[in-house]
Amino acid sequence: MKFTKTLLLGTAAGLMAASGAFAADLPVKAKAVEYVKICSLYGAGFYYIPGTDTCIKLGGYVRADLNLGTNSDFNPNQSGTAGARNRMMNYYTMRAREDLNIDTRTATEYGVVRTFFEGVFTWTSGNYTPTGSGTGATQYSGTLGLNAAGTGLVGSGSGNVNSTDGNTSGGALGVYYAFIQFAGFTMGKAVSQFDAPWTNYPGNITDNLVGGSGTVTGVNQFTYTADFGQGVTASFSAEDTTQYYQAGNLNMTGATAGGMLGGSYGTNAIGGSRSPNLVAQVRVDQAWGLFQASVAAHDNHVGYYGATETTGHPDDKWGWAVQLALSIKNIPTGAGDTINIQGVYTDGATRYNFQNLSGSSYSLFGNSSSAGAYGSVGFANAPDTVFVTGSSQETVKTWGFRGAYTHNWDAYWNSALYGAYAQAQFGTLAKTTLCGAGGAGGVFGGLAGVTGCNPDFAIGQMGIVTRWTPVKNLTFSADLSWTHLDQKYSGTVGIAPAVTTAKPAATYELKDQDSIAMILRAQRNW
Repeated sequence: MKFTKTLLLGTAAGLMAASGAFAADLPVKAKAVEYVKICSLYGAGFYYIPGTDTCIKLGGYVRADLNLGTNSDFNPNQSGTAGARNRMMNYYTMRAREDLNIDTRTATEYGVVRTFFEGVFTWTSGNYTPTGSGTGATQYSGTLGLNAAGTGLVGSGSGNVNSTDGNTSGGALGVYYAFIQFAGFTMGKAVSQFDAPWTNYPGNITDNLVGGSGTVTGVNQFTYTADFGQGVTASFSAEDTTQYYQAGNLNMTGATAGGMLGGSYGTNAIGGSRSPNLVAQVRVDQAWGLFQASVAAHDNHVGYYGATETTGHPDDKWGWAVQLALSIKNIPTGAGDTINIQGVYTDGATRYNFQNLSGSSYSLFGNSSSAGAYGSVGFANAPDTVFVTGSSQETVKTWGFRGAYTHNWDAYWNSALYGAYAQAQFGTLAKTTLCGAGGAGGVFGGLAGVTGCNPDFAIGQMGIVTRWTPVKNLTFSADLSWTHLDQKYSGTVGIAPAVTTAKPAATYELKDQDSIAMILRAQRNW
């Protein structure tokens, strides 16, 4: 018994000694995991990046669009193959898109340092274009791989594979915004300081409205904004002109009647970049709404009259634009109802009215009741400036407006009625060259059957959109829009249209044209 007791005590002592030795060999206990913390400094959705004092917010959306009466994305059928409005045009366009945005903010002794990025991954139906005359051969071009700015083709292919690499991937990656904000400065790709806060969307979802500027995918800029308190700010900006703000500097010496019918009034002779657009803006943003005044200066820099330096060139011509915008919130018709309106005038800076997504070149075919006419055609073009070999640049003047009234029926439904209008006016040089003195000569005015010749024109647009949000951040929309081309040519003309339209050589009535388009959308924000 004594032996047994001694054995047990010895074994226990050995185990305790071994246990102590093992414990000495174990690693030190790991520190507790540093969980992500909510950052309440900049609103909902921000979190601290672990181990830093920088706050980050992720967001975006997934969107599916079905566009009816369009040949590519949202734009109506206004020129080229789409303008033929026959069996050669697309009757619908489909698009799927994923948007991702990243917002970071850090408090410093100089104020908040902010970075913002927004990019989109997009898949869009191909843009149908004939490949030849009389062969029946067609293809879907690479436009499906373009982002809203018309750049960034990722897919590849030809023939009838809808411009994809075997229909397995493709699509496009687009950069909307990428900028830094620090001590009042904004540096990078951001909404133009000239734009109203709603850019192209006073209440609609279609993005092709005339009547104001709208860089919905941002423009490269260096901007300083002074904040005077009480919602009053002023901004001064140098913004890139090359991507969105060149409507054309046309040498009309190369103009032809056939080119004019296709929406081209000469040879585009834009030179290399010389100066960014200079923009200033004053804004009052308060509980009642918003008022903003913007001005911009745009340098029209032309290359040469001909193919070489020895042909000479016109001097630069500065254009300008001014815009007023007003938003009225919480009007008596209902909680959250708003009215957004803006008006603009340009002189040699057309893209601040006929913005890049609306375009400023039109050539639309339609029916005709005129005896002897095969059909009808309406055409127009609004560049920044025009000239002829040996002359100075002559600016094109435009004015316009756009606006919308949005009403909330209840917490789930709202509708907006919207409209836009823009007019372009040419000077003496353009009218004399294209139409002759009194509208009876020149490139087009002297053609047989033409009874009126004037390059001035106007675009009118109206539409209505209704949205249903059955659950938070999921919205279904239907947007119906009408566009009217009010052109100033009259009579008839015998022409051979471009082969891409599949229109025969015949007599066509010169006539105003209308187009209708619809967007059906489902969008989930996150």
